[in-house]
Amino acid sequence: MRLTVFNGSPRGEESNTRVLLDHFLNGFTAAEVNTYELAYLVHAEERESFVNLFREAERVLMAFPLYIGAMPAVVKDFIESLEPLCGRKGNPDIGFIVQSGFPEAIQCRHVEHYLEKLAVRLGCGYIGTVIRGGGEAIRAMPAWFNKRFLQSFYELGKAFGETEAFDKQIVPDLAKPEMFSRFRFLVFKLMAQNLYWNPMLKKNKAFEQRFAKPYAGKVTS
Repeated sequence: MRLTVFNGSPRGEESNTRVLLDHFLNGFTAAEVNTYELAYLVHAEERESFVNLFREAERVLMAFPLYIGAMPAVVKDFIESLEPLCGRKGNPDIGFIVQSGFPEAIQCRHVEHYLEKLAVRLGCGYIGTVIRGGGEAIRAMPAWFNKRFLQSFYELGKAFGETEAFDKQIVPDLAKPEMFSRFRFLVFKLMAQNLYWNPMLKKNKAFEQRFAKPYAGKVTS
């Protein structure tokens, strides 16, 4: 099988999305008959070549992060550039990997629904969408913390290379948790503040201003 892969992270080669794709593609190419071509959408000057890659693809995998529920601009720009191919006979089947800094899968479900509709509008077969929350933990947490779910991405890629479909047991397992309980949310909030957000604020010399309200009390016309 030949797979055309688009990494839609603005961080490009240094992204968490790349780490997930590395494990998926290592599994995918465990069978030597499988090959892939990888493009980074952040290189916007190559957009025309990206469209040609899509046009000539057998199957497409598009992976990207969400930032507070929104797709990166480079992904939106690429999707818009595909408009001339809408409904074209021979468009490739397409699947998606969506990762988010928020751990709960529910944060990504609205985009999942959009992507399913996008496949229909393009005239592509819809392979499905893989959702994984807590993507920022790849950078913030030690390697042992990520070992299990990264192995799951390897297994997902291996299964895809064998069946041309996302494994129906691995996909829901990767998406967990769908939503935190109130207690778990409070624990996560405390950990995120102390282990990630506060150190980031200090690194950027903004910790003392974390409660600032520069526009409080201002009236706009």
